[in-house]
Amino acid sequence: MKGLVISVIVVVTMVQFMAEPGETAVVSCDEVDECLVYCVPYLTSRTGYPSALCCGGLAKLKKIAVTTAEKQTACSCIKQAAAGFPSIKEDVASSIPNKCNVQFN
Repeated sequence: MKGLVISVIVVVTMVQFMAEPGETAVVSCDEVDECLVYCVPYLTSRTGYPSALCCGGLAKLKKIAVTTAEKQTACSCIKQAAAGFPSIKEDVASSIPNKCNVQFN
Protein backbone atom coordinates (compact mmCIF):
# COMPACT_ATOMS: atom_id res chain seq x y z
CA MET A 1 0.00 0.00 0.00
CA LYS A 2 2.85 2.38 0.80
CA GLY A 3 4.38 1.75 -2.63
CA LEU A 4 1.04 2.42 -4.20
CA VAL A 5 0.93 5.55 -2.11
CA ILE A 6 4.35 6.52 -3.39
CA SER A 7 3.32 5.80 -6.97
CA VAL A 8 0.23 7.92 -6.59
CA ILE A 9 2.22 10.65 -4.84
CA VAL A 10 4.64 10.78 -7.75
CA VAL A 11 1.76 11.06 -10.21
CA VAL A 12 0.02 13.70 -8.15
CA THR A 13 3.21 15.64 -7.59
CA MET A 14 3.87 15.72 -11.30
CA VAL A 15 0.43 17.09 -12.10
CA GLN A 16 -0.50 19.06 -9.01
CA PHE A 17 0.67 22.35 -10.46
CA MET A 18 -1.32 21.75 -13.63
CA ALA A 19 -4.69 22.00 -11.86
CA GLU A 20 -7.16 24.38 -13.36
CA PRO A 21 -8.49 27.09 -11.07
CA GLY A 22 -11.81 26.04 -9.62
CA GLU A 23 -11.18 22.34 -10.27
CA THR A 24 -12.62 20.39 -7.35
CA ALA A 25 -12.30 16.80 -6.29
CA VAL A 26 -15.35 14.59 -6.43
CA VAL A 27 -13.64 11.42 -5.24
CA SER A 28 -14.19 10.53 -1.59
CA CYS A 29 -11.98 8.52 0.74
CA ASP A 30 -14.82 6.02 1.08
CA GLU A 31 -14.65 5.42 -2.68
CA VAL A 32 -10.87 5.07 -2.62
CA ASP A 33 -11.00 2.71 0.35
CA GLU A 34 -13.69 0.66 -1.38
CA CYS A 35 -11.47 0.33 -4.44
CA LEU A 36 -8.41 -0.81 -2.52
CA VAL A 37 -9.84 -2.82 0.39
CA TYR A 38 -9.22 -6.12 -1.41
CA CYS A 39 -5.52 -5.29 -1.73
CA VAL A 40 -4.94 -5.29 2.02
CA PRO A 41 -4.47 -9.09 2.38
CA TYR A 42 -1.80 -9.07 -0.33
CA LEU A 43 -0.11 -6.00 1.11
CA THR A 44 0.06 -7.42 4.61
CA SER A 45 0.96 -11.02 3.73
CA ARG A 46 3.44 -10.13 0.97
CA THR A 47 2.92 -13.49 -0.72
CA GLY A 48 1.68 -14.48 -4.15
CA TYR A 49 -0.15 -12.02 -6.31
CA PRO A 50 -2.87 -9.47 -5.71
CA SER A 51 -6.36 -10.89 -6.04
CA ALA A 52 -8.60 -10.22 -9.04
CA LEU A 53 -10.73 -8.07 -6.74
CA CYS A 54 -7.68 -6.02 -5.78
CA CYS A 55 -6.73 -5.50 -9.43
CA GLY A 56 -10.31 -4.66 -10.32
CA GLY A 57 -10.41 -2.09 -7.55
CA LEU A 58 -7.17 -0.54 -8.75
CA ALA A 59 -8.59 -0.30 -12.28
CA LYS A 60 -11.75 1.30 -10.88
CA LEU A 61 -9.67 3.82 -8.93
CA LYS A 62 -7.88 4.77 -12.13
CA LYS A 63 -11.24 5.41 -13.80
CA ILE A 64 -12.73 7.51 -10.99
CA ALA A 65 -9.65 9.60 -10.19
CA VAL A 66 -9.17 11.38 -13.48
CA THR A 67 -8.65 15.05 -12.76
CA THR A 68 -5.70 16.47 -10.90
CA ALA A 69 -7.89 17.32 -7.91
CA GLU A 70 -9.32 13.80 -7.84
CA LYS A 71 -5.85 12.27 -7.97
CA GLN A 72 -4.72 14.53 -5.14
CA THR A 73 -7.72 13.50 -3.05
CA ALA A 74 -7.11 9.81 -3.81
CA CYS A 75 -3.47 10.19 -2.84
CA SER A 76 -4.39 11.75 0.50
CA CYS A 77 -6.91 8.99 1.15
CA ILE A 78 -4.36 6.28 0.34
CA LYS A 79 -1.80 7.87 2.65
CA GLN A 80 -4.35 7.96 5.47
CA ALA A 81 -5.31 4.33 4.92
CA ALA A 82 -1.71 3.13 4.62
CA ALA A 83 -0.86 4.73 7.95
CA GLY A 84 -3.15 2.20 9.61
CA PHE A 85 -1.10 -0.74 8.28
CA PRO A 86 2.52 -0.38 9.44
CA SER A 87 3.40 -3.86 8.18
CA ILE A 88 3.00 -2.86 4.53
CA LYS A 89 6.27 -2.89 2.61
CA GLU A 90 6.79 -0.20 -0.03
CA ASP A 91 8.23 -2.61 -2.60
CA VAL A 92 5.21 -4.90 -2.33
CA ALA A 93 2.80 -1.99 -2.67
CA SER A 94 4.66 -0.48 -5.59
CA SER A 95 4.49 -3.81 -7.44
CA ILE A 96 0.68 -3.89 -7.48
CA PRO A 97 0.13 -1.73 -10.60
CA ASN A 98 2.51 -3.91 -12.63
CA LYS A 99 1.12 -7.15 -11.26
CA CYS A 100 -2.41 -5.95 -11.98
CA ASN A 101 -1.44 -4.54 -15.38
CA VAL A 102 -2.92 -1.16 -14.39
CA GLN A 103 -0.61 1.69 -15.20
CA PHE A 104 -1.13 5.18 -13.87
CA ASN A 105 -0.07 8.05 -16.11
